[in-house]
Amino acid sequence: MHLPAVLSLLLVVSTVQAFQYTELAQFIDSHQEEYVETLRDWVAIESDSSNVMRRNDLHRMMELVAQKLRLMGGTVELVDIGEQELPDGQTLLLPKVVTAQFGTDVNKHTVCVYGHVDVQPAKLEDGWATDPYNLTDINGHLYGRGASDNKAPVLAWIHAVGAYQALNMELPVNVKFVIEGMEETGSNGLDAMILAQRDTFFSDVDYIIISDCGWLSRRPALTYGTRGNCYFFAEVEGPKQDLHSGVYGGTVIEPMTDLIGILDTLISPSGKILIPGIREAVAPLSDEEWKRYQDIQFDVEDYKNKIGVSQLMYSNKVDLLAHRWRYPTVTIHGIEGAFSDPGTKTVIPAKVTAKFSIRQVPDMDPAMVKKQVTDYLHSVFAKRKSPNKLKVTMVIGAKPWLADTQHPLYEAGKIAIKRVFDMDADLIREGGTIPIARTFQDVLGKSIIMMPIGGFDDGMHSQNEKMSRYNYIEGTKLFISYLNEVSQIQKTSV
Repeated sequence: MHLPAVLSLLLVVSTVQAFQYTELAQFIDSHQEEYVETLRDWVAIESDSSNVMRRNDLHRMMELVAQKLRLMGGTVELVDIGEQELPDGQTLLLPKVVTAQFGTDVNKHTVCVYGHVDVQPAKLEDGWATDPYNLTDINGHLYGRGASDNKAPVLAWIHAVGAYQALNMELPVNVKFVIEGMEETGSNGLDAMILAQRDTFFSDVDYIIISDCGWLSRRPALTYGTRGNCYFFAEVEGPKQDLHSGVYGGTVIEPMTDLIGILDTLISPSGKILIPGIREAVAPLSDEEWKRYQDIQFDVEDYKNKIGVSQLMYSNKVDLLAHRWRYPTVTIHGIEGAFSDPGTKTVIPAKVTAKFSIRQVPDMDPAMVKKQVTDYLHSVFAKRKSPNKLKVTMVIGAKPWLADTQHPLYEAGKIAIKRVFDMDADLIREGGTIPIARTFQDVLGKSIIMMPIGGFDDGMHSQNEKMSRYNYIEGTKLFISYLNEVSQIQKTSV
């Protein structure tokens, strides 16, 4: 073929692709009210995976997801992943995992989109300005628990596939979905399900896409790493029942005093983790990584003002980002058994349980962290010479995850972001934990990309969580564009 003919053909192909994207984007714009109403229906279900009293709501949430995918013509299954054992020894059915498939063309790449539809606890009295389970649109922001984490991103992927279908356009890649309902409590049962279906459902998957995170600034981002999470209970038990502090105070060694004492030895006021072996295991910060942090769009003052503090642990951008993403931290979350209601109560609690976590990073290992924390707390407790009993339990041991940013998945992501948002993507890491990423990597050996559409100010896990209409709708367009870009990756890339 002559060169002019080749150029003409390339021009025609480029024009067709541009036209198809424009048509798809216009379809998304014209259906945004429908998308918002669907999100409203999903947010209305109180799918709190940490509250066993809401388990029926969680089952209903999974059925709703499956129904939506079935109505789109997908091959859908509700996969039974067994039971959950509760602390009191009782068992409870885990919510089924929804799997779906659209397209079986062996000549196309197959991508697997992972998401979850369970949420963190939320109550109006926690400080929400609106009912957390009634999606409320205020100035283009859609407020509701789970709106950003992770119901809107899951729906955006479903809407992206639906747009191709509605316009009778062939999907550029085969798309599979894995949607779970226990992510917020450690993805109970999902690891075993992935292992069991490694050679069946996942056998033809080329790439895995996760959109369960957020941007760092107003610039769109691609995420290439997350921290892990080792979550601990430290229980101190003393008298056989709660005691009157006036009658018994000064005569018994109080469990709360012991607990506060050992918690104070976990971390220094400057943020230094005091548990031996933790800091020593951390992978060193490379020169390349330091430079990448320098180039990221991040305003320290804006960050400080947004969270409402007068001082941060570190004053410069690189140190802040590094300690947010790739260094471990200790956080004390609360104490169960302590008196926390309004008013006064003069009680000595008989048993108190501290809940704290260590966000772990490469090259830390959960099994080793468990041993280090358990041994350390018992040694500190022994020095107190207390007659009370200490029990340390690690209830979550999720590993960190790190990807290769040179992989074609990330190049495709940059192109898609440039097309939809007309700006370059930030390459970022995530301080939170997405347990399943490491499982996908270790069990399936597949390449993974995290493609967030949540805003930097969405308030995930916090009061007044929201997803902006802009991110929800433009994020759907991003997913449409990304599927097209992934289809052009050479088949040899894995």
